[in-house]
Amino acid sequence: MNHDHGHAPANYDKAFAIGIALNVTYVVVGAVFGVLAHSVALVADAGHNLSDVLSLLLAWGASRLSQMQPTKRYTYGLRSSSILASLVNAIILLIAIGAVAWEAIRRFNQPQEISGGTVMAVAAFGVVINAATALLFVKGRESDLNIKGAFLHMAADAGVSLGVVVAGFAIIRTGLYWIDPLTSLVIVAIIAVGTWGLLRDSACLALQAVPPGIDGSKVQEYLTALPEVVGVHDLHIWPMSTTQTALTVHLEMPNGSSGDEFLQRVCKHLHDEFQIEHSTMQIEQNAKACSLAPEQKV
Repeated sequence: MNHDHGHAPANYDKAFAIGIALNVTYVVVGAVFGVLAHSVALVADAGHNLSDVLSLLLAWGASRLSQMQPTKRYTYGLRSSSILASLVNAIILLIAIGAVAWEAIRRFNQPQEISGGTVMAVAAFGVVINAATALLFVKGRESDLNIKGAFLHMAADAGVSLGVVVAGFAIIRTGLYWIDPLTSLVIVAIIAVGTWGLLRDSACLALQAVPPGIDGSKVQEYLTALPEVVGVHDLHIWPMSTTQTALTVHLEMPNGSSGDEFLQRVCKHLHDEFQIEHSTMQIEQNAKACSLAPEQKV
């Protein structure tokens, strides 16, 4: 029997629209003044924001797709598109910082005169833009990996822009132009650390691993301890999306279950205690007759 206690994913359409508009503005401003000021750090910052515009578009599309109703072919709807979006976002970000690192290393051998004041002013504008965009997603970052990806992108960009402000100030004070590419490499390292966590979590969800925050052994302990349950097998817990989790399990109950009341009670506990929204349980009186009873059998 199946029970779904899920809820519709939060709607972030307005947040995505505002965030994209703000970042497109900064990309144009950063690119133009970065070229005029001969600052690779500023151009890198603008380029990174361009990748974030693409990432926000991707995350927005996935957020919309995840709300689509199931069809005969896609029986869970397109909820898992949010998982794919968070994975692609992490990959895009890694590619972007790789390009930045390459250009920064090249600039060490070919330093150029840089207008530190212009760099500081434009980067300060970037701090405001990116921080404001990150705040749009701050509430949803704990419950949705797709939204977390958007938040991390923008929070990282705010830090990147702040680093560029510091670099511009240091260049004005010292006249050392190699500070610009050095700042770029520091920025790359910081973003890479944050992106690795997003890539790891997204890959795990894409491979249908038990979502973070859910202890599979505790779920099994709860099910095994249920009255009249003598065995639990074929237990699977996997993400349907970045916000919703599913479970299927076979429960061995020699005397059978007490009916819908039992199933509803168990599903409610799985939802309230473990945040598992979509539970399906099969009741068996004799597990030996089940071909999926062996633990190694999937």
